Amino acid sequence: MNRKYFLNTLNNSNKPFIIYKTLKGFDVYTDFSKKIILNNKNIIKFLNRKFTQKSKFKDTDLMIGFFGYEILNNLIGISLPKQKSINFPKGIFYKPETKVNLKEKFFYSQNSSLKKNKRFNININQNSYTKIFNKFKKKIRSGETYQIKICTKYKNTSTINALDFFNRLAKTNLAPEAFLIRDKDFSIISCSPENLITKKGYFISTKPIAGTLKKTKKLNKRKALNFFRNNIKETKEHNMIVDMERNDLSRICKPGSVKIKIEKKVEEYKDLYHYVSLIIGKLQNNIKNIDIIRAMMPGGSVIGCPKISTLNLLNHQEKENRNIYTGSFGLIKFNGDMRFNIIIRSILNYKNISEISVASGVVVDSNAKHEFNENYIKAKALIDLYK
Repeated sequence: MNRKYFLNTLNNSNKPFIIYKTLKGFDVYTDFSKKIILNNKNIIKFLNRKFTQKSKFKDTDLMIGFFGYEILNNLIGISLPKQKSINFPKGIFYKPETKVNLKEKFFYSQNSSLKKNKRFNININQNSYTKIFNKFKKKIRSGETYQIKICTKYKNTSTINALDFFNRLAKTNLAPEAFLIRDKDFSIISCSPENLITKKGYFISTKPIAGTLKKTKKLNKRKALNFFRNNIKETKEHNMIVDMERNDLSRICKPGSVKIKIEKKVEEYKDLYHYVSLIIGKLQNNIKNIDIIRAMMPGGSVIGCPKISTLNLLNHQEKENRNIYTGSFGLIKFNGDMRFNIIIRSILNYKNISEISVASGVVVDSNAKHEFNENYIKAKALIDLYK
């Protein structure tokens, strides 16, 4: 197989495929023998499936795909009011029969796109955002929530080459949880930086991100770290999210096993710096996959805290489905191991409509204009692909 042109050949075919970032390059999955479209009824059966007990597993003994935001809410008993919807599936998982490992130097595609539209419409302008912001500030002062993430969407009409977009995004803004799904009627392109679940045997970890700083020529990682450490708002936000993720892990882990392994480091991306921690734990005996998903999803760092009351506030304020945004993409291996991210910094292109969703955190010390502008900073690397 000529690996240099493998992706182009695959892209020019009608076959769906998935690309997932790894430590050494990219895994490409295709030739799917099963495609399970999830709904609120079959997700329980999907997550409760019994794995085959065998000594040796193939690289393709897994299911790979995504959970949307709505189905994750339903899974933990939170119903959403009627919202504007594009009727995109609530989740899809695939069983691959082919897996190909590509090193980054082989990551190649034709620089082509179809009918790109440079102009995006935003669903909430700054005045509307400020009104929602002030409403949530009152909820924070009354103790109903301590931090809450307001979602804004950028939309346009475009026919895109998803592989070209992902290729350019990987070259300019490669993130550790980046992925691409290219199916017949939709594509998802993501430069997600945030790992929500890594499970190997009885050991599990999560890597919350809370804290964003726009890059400038005068900044470097050391100066960004000093900024985060000396900024009361960013420190409060980070501490709250880390505490919530520790509590989520503690629900499924052995007492005393949940620990912060890496605390408050800075990661660098194309347009911004992030404030990141890593939390680990050891699972209790007889914990099932559905227990893990319910405990950890939706990821708290992109919702706010406390999780349940904050989700209810968000869902009754937002007028549109989030679809994939703040859902989770990843894989479940047939031996029970799993890896899932949080779907952020992503494009959903469905029926030639492109949708980019972003959110910033509101705490008692937040400023509406700053948070509104932060949303654009997070979306910029994706919006630039349409130029």
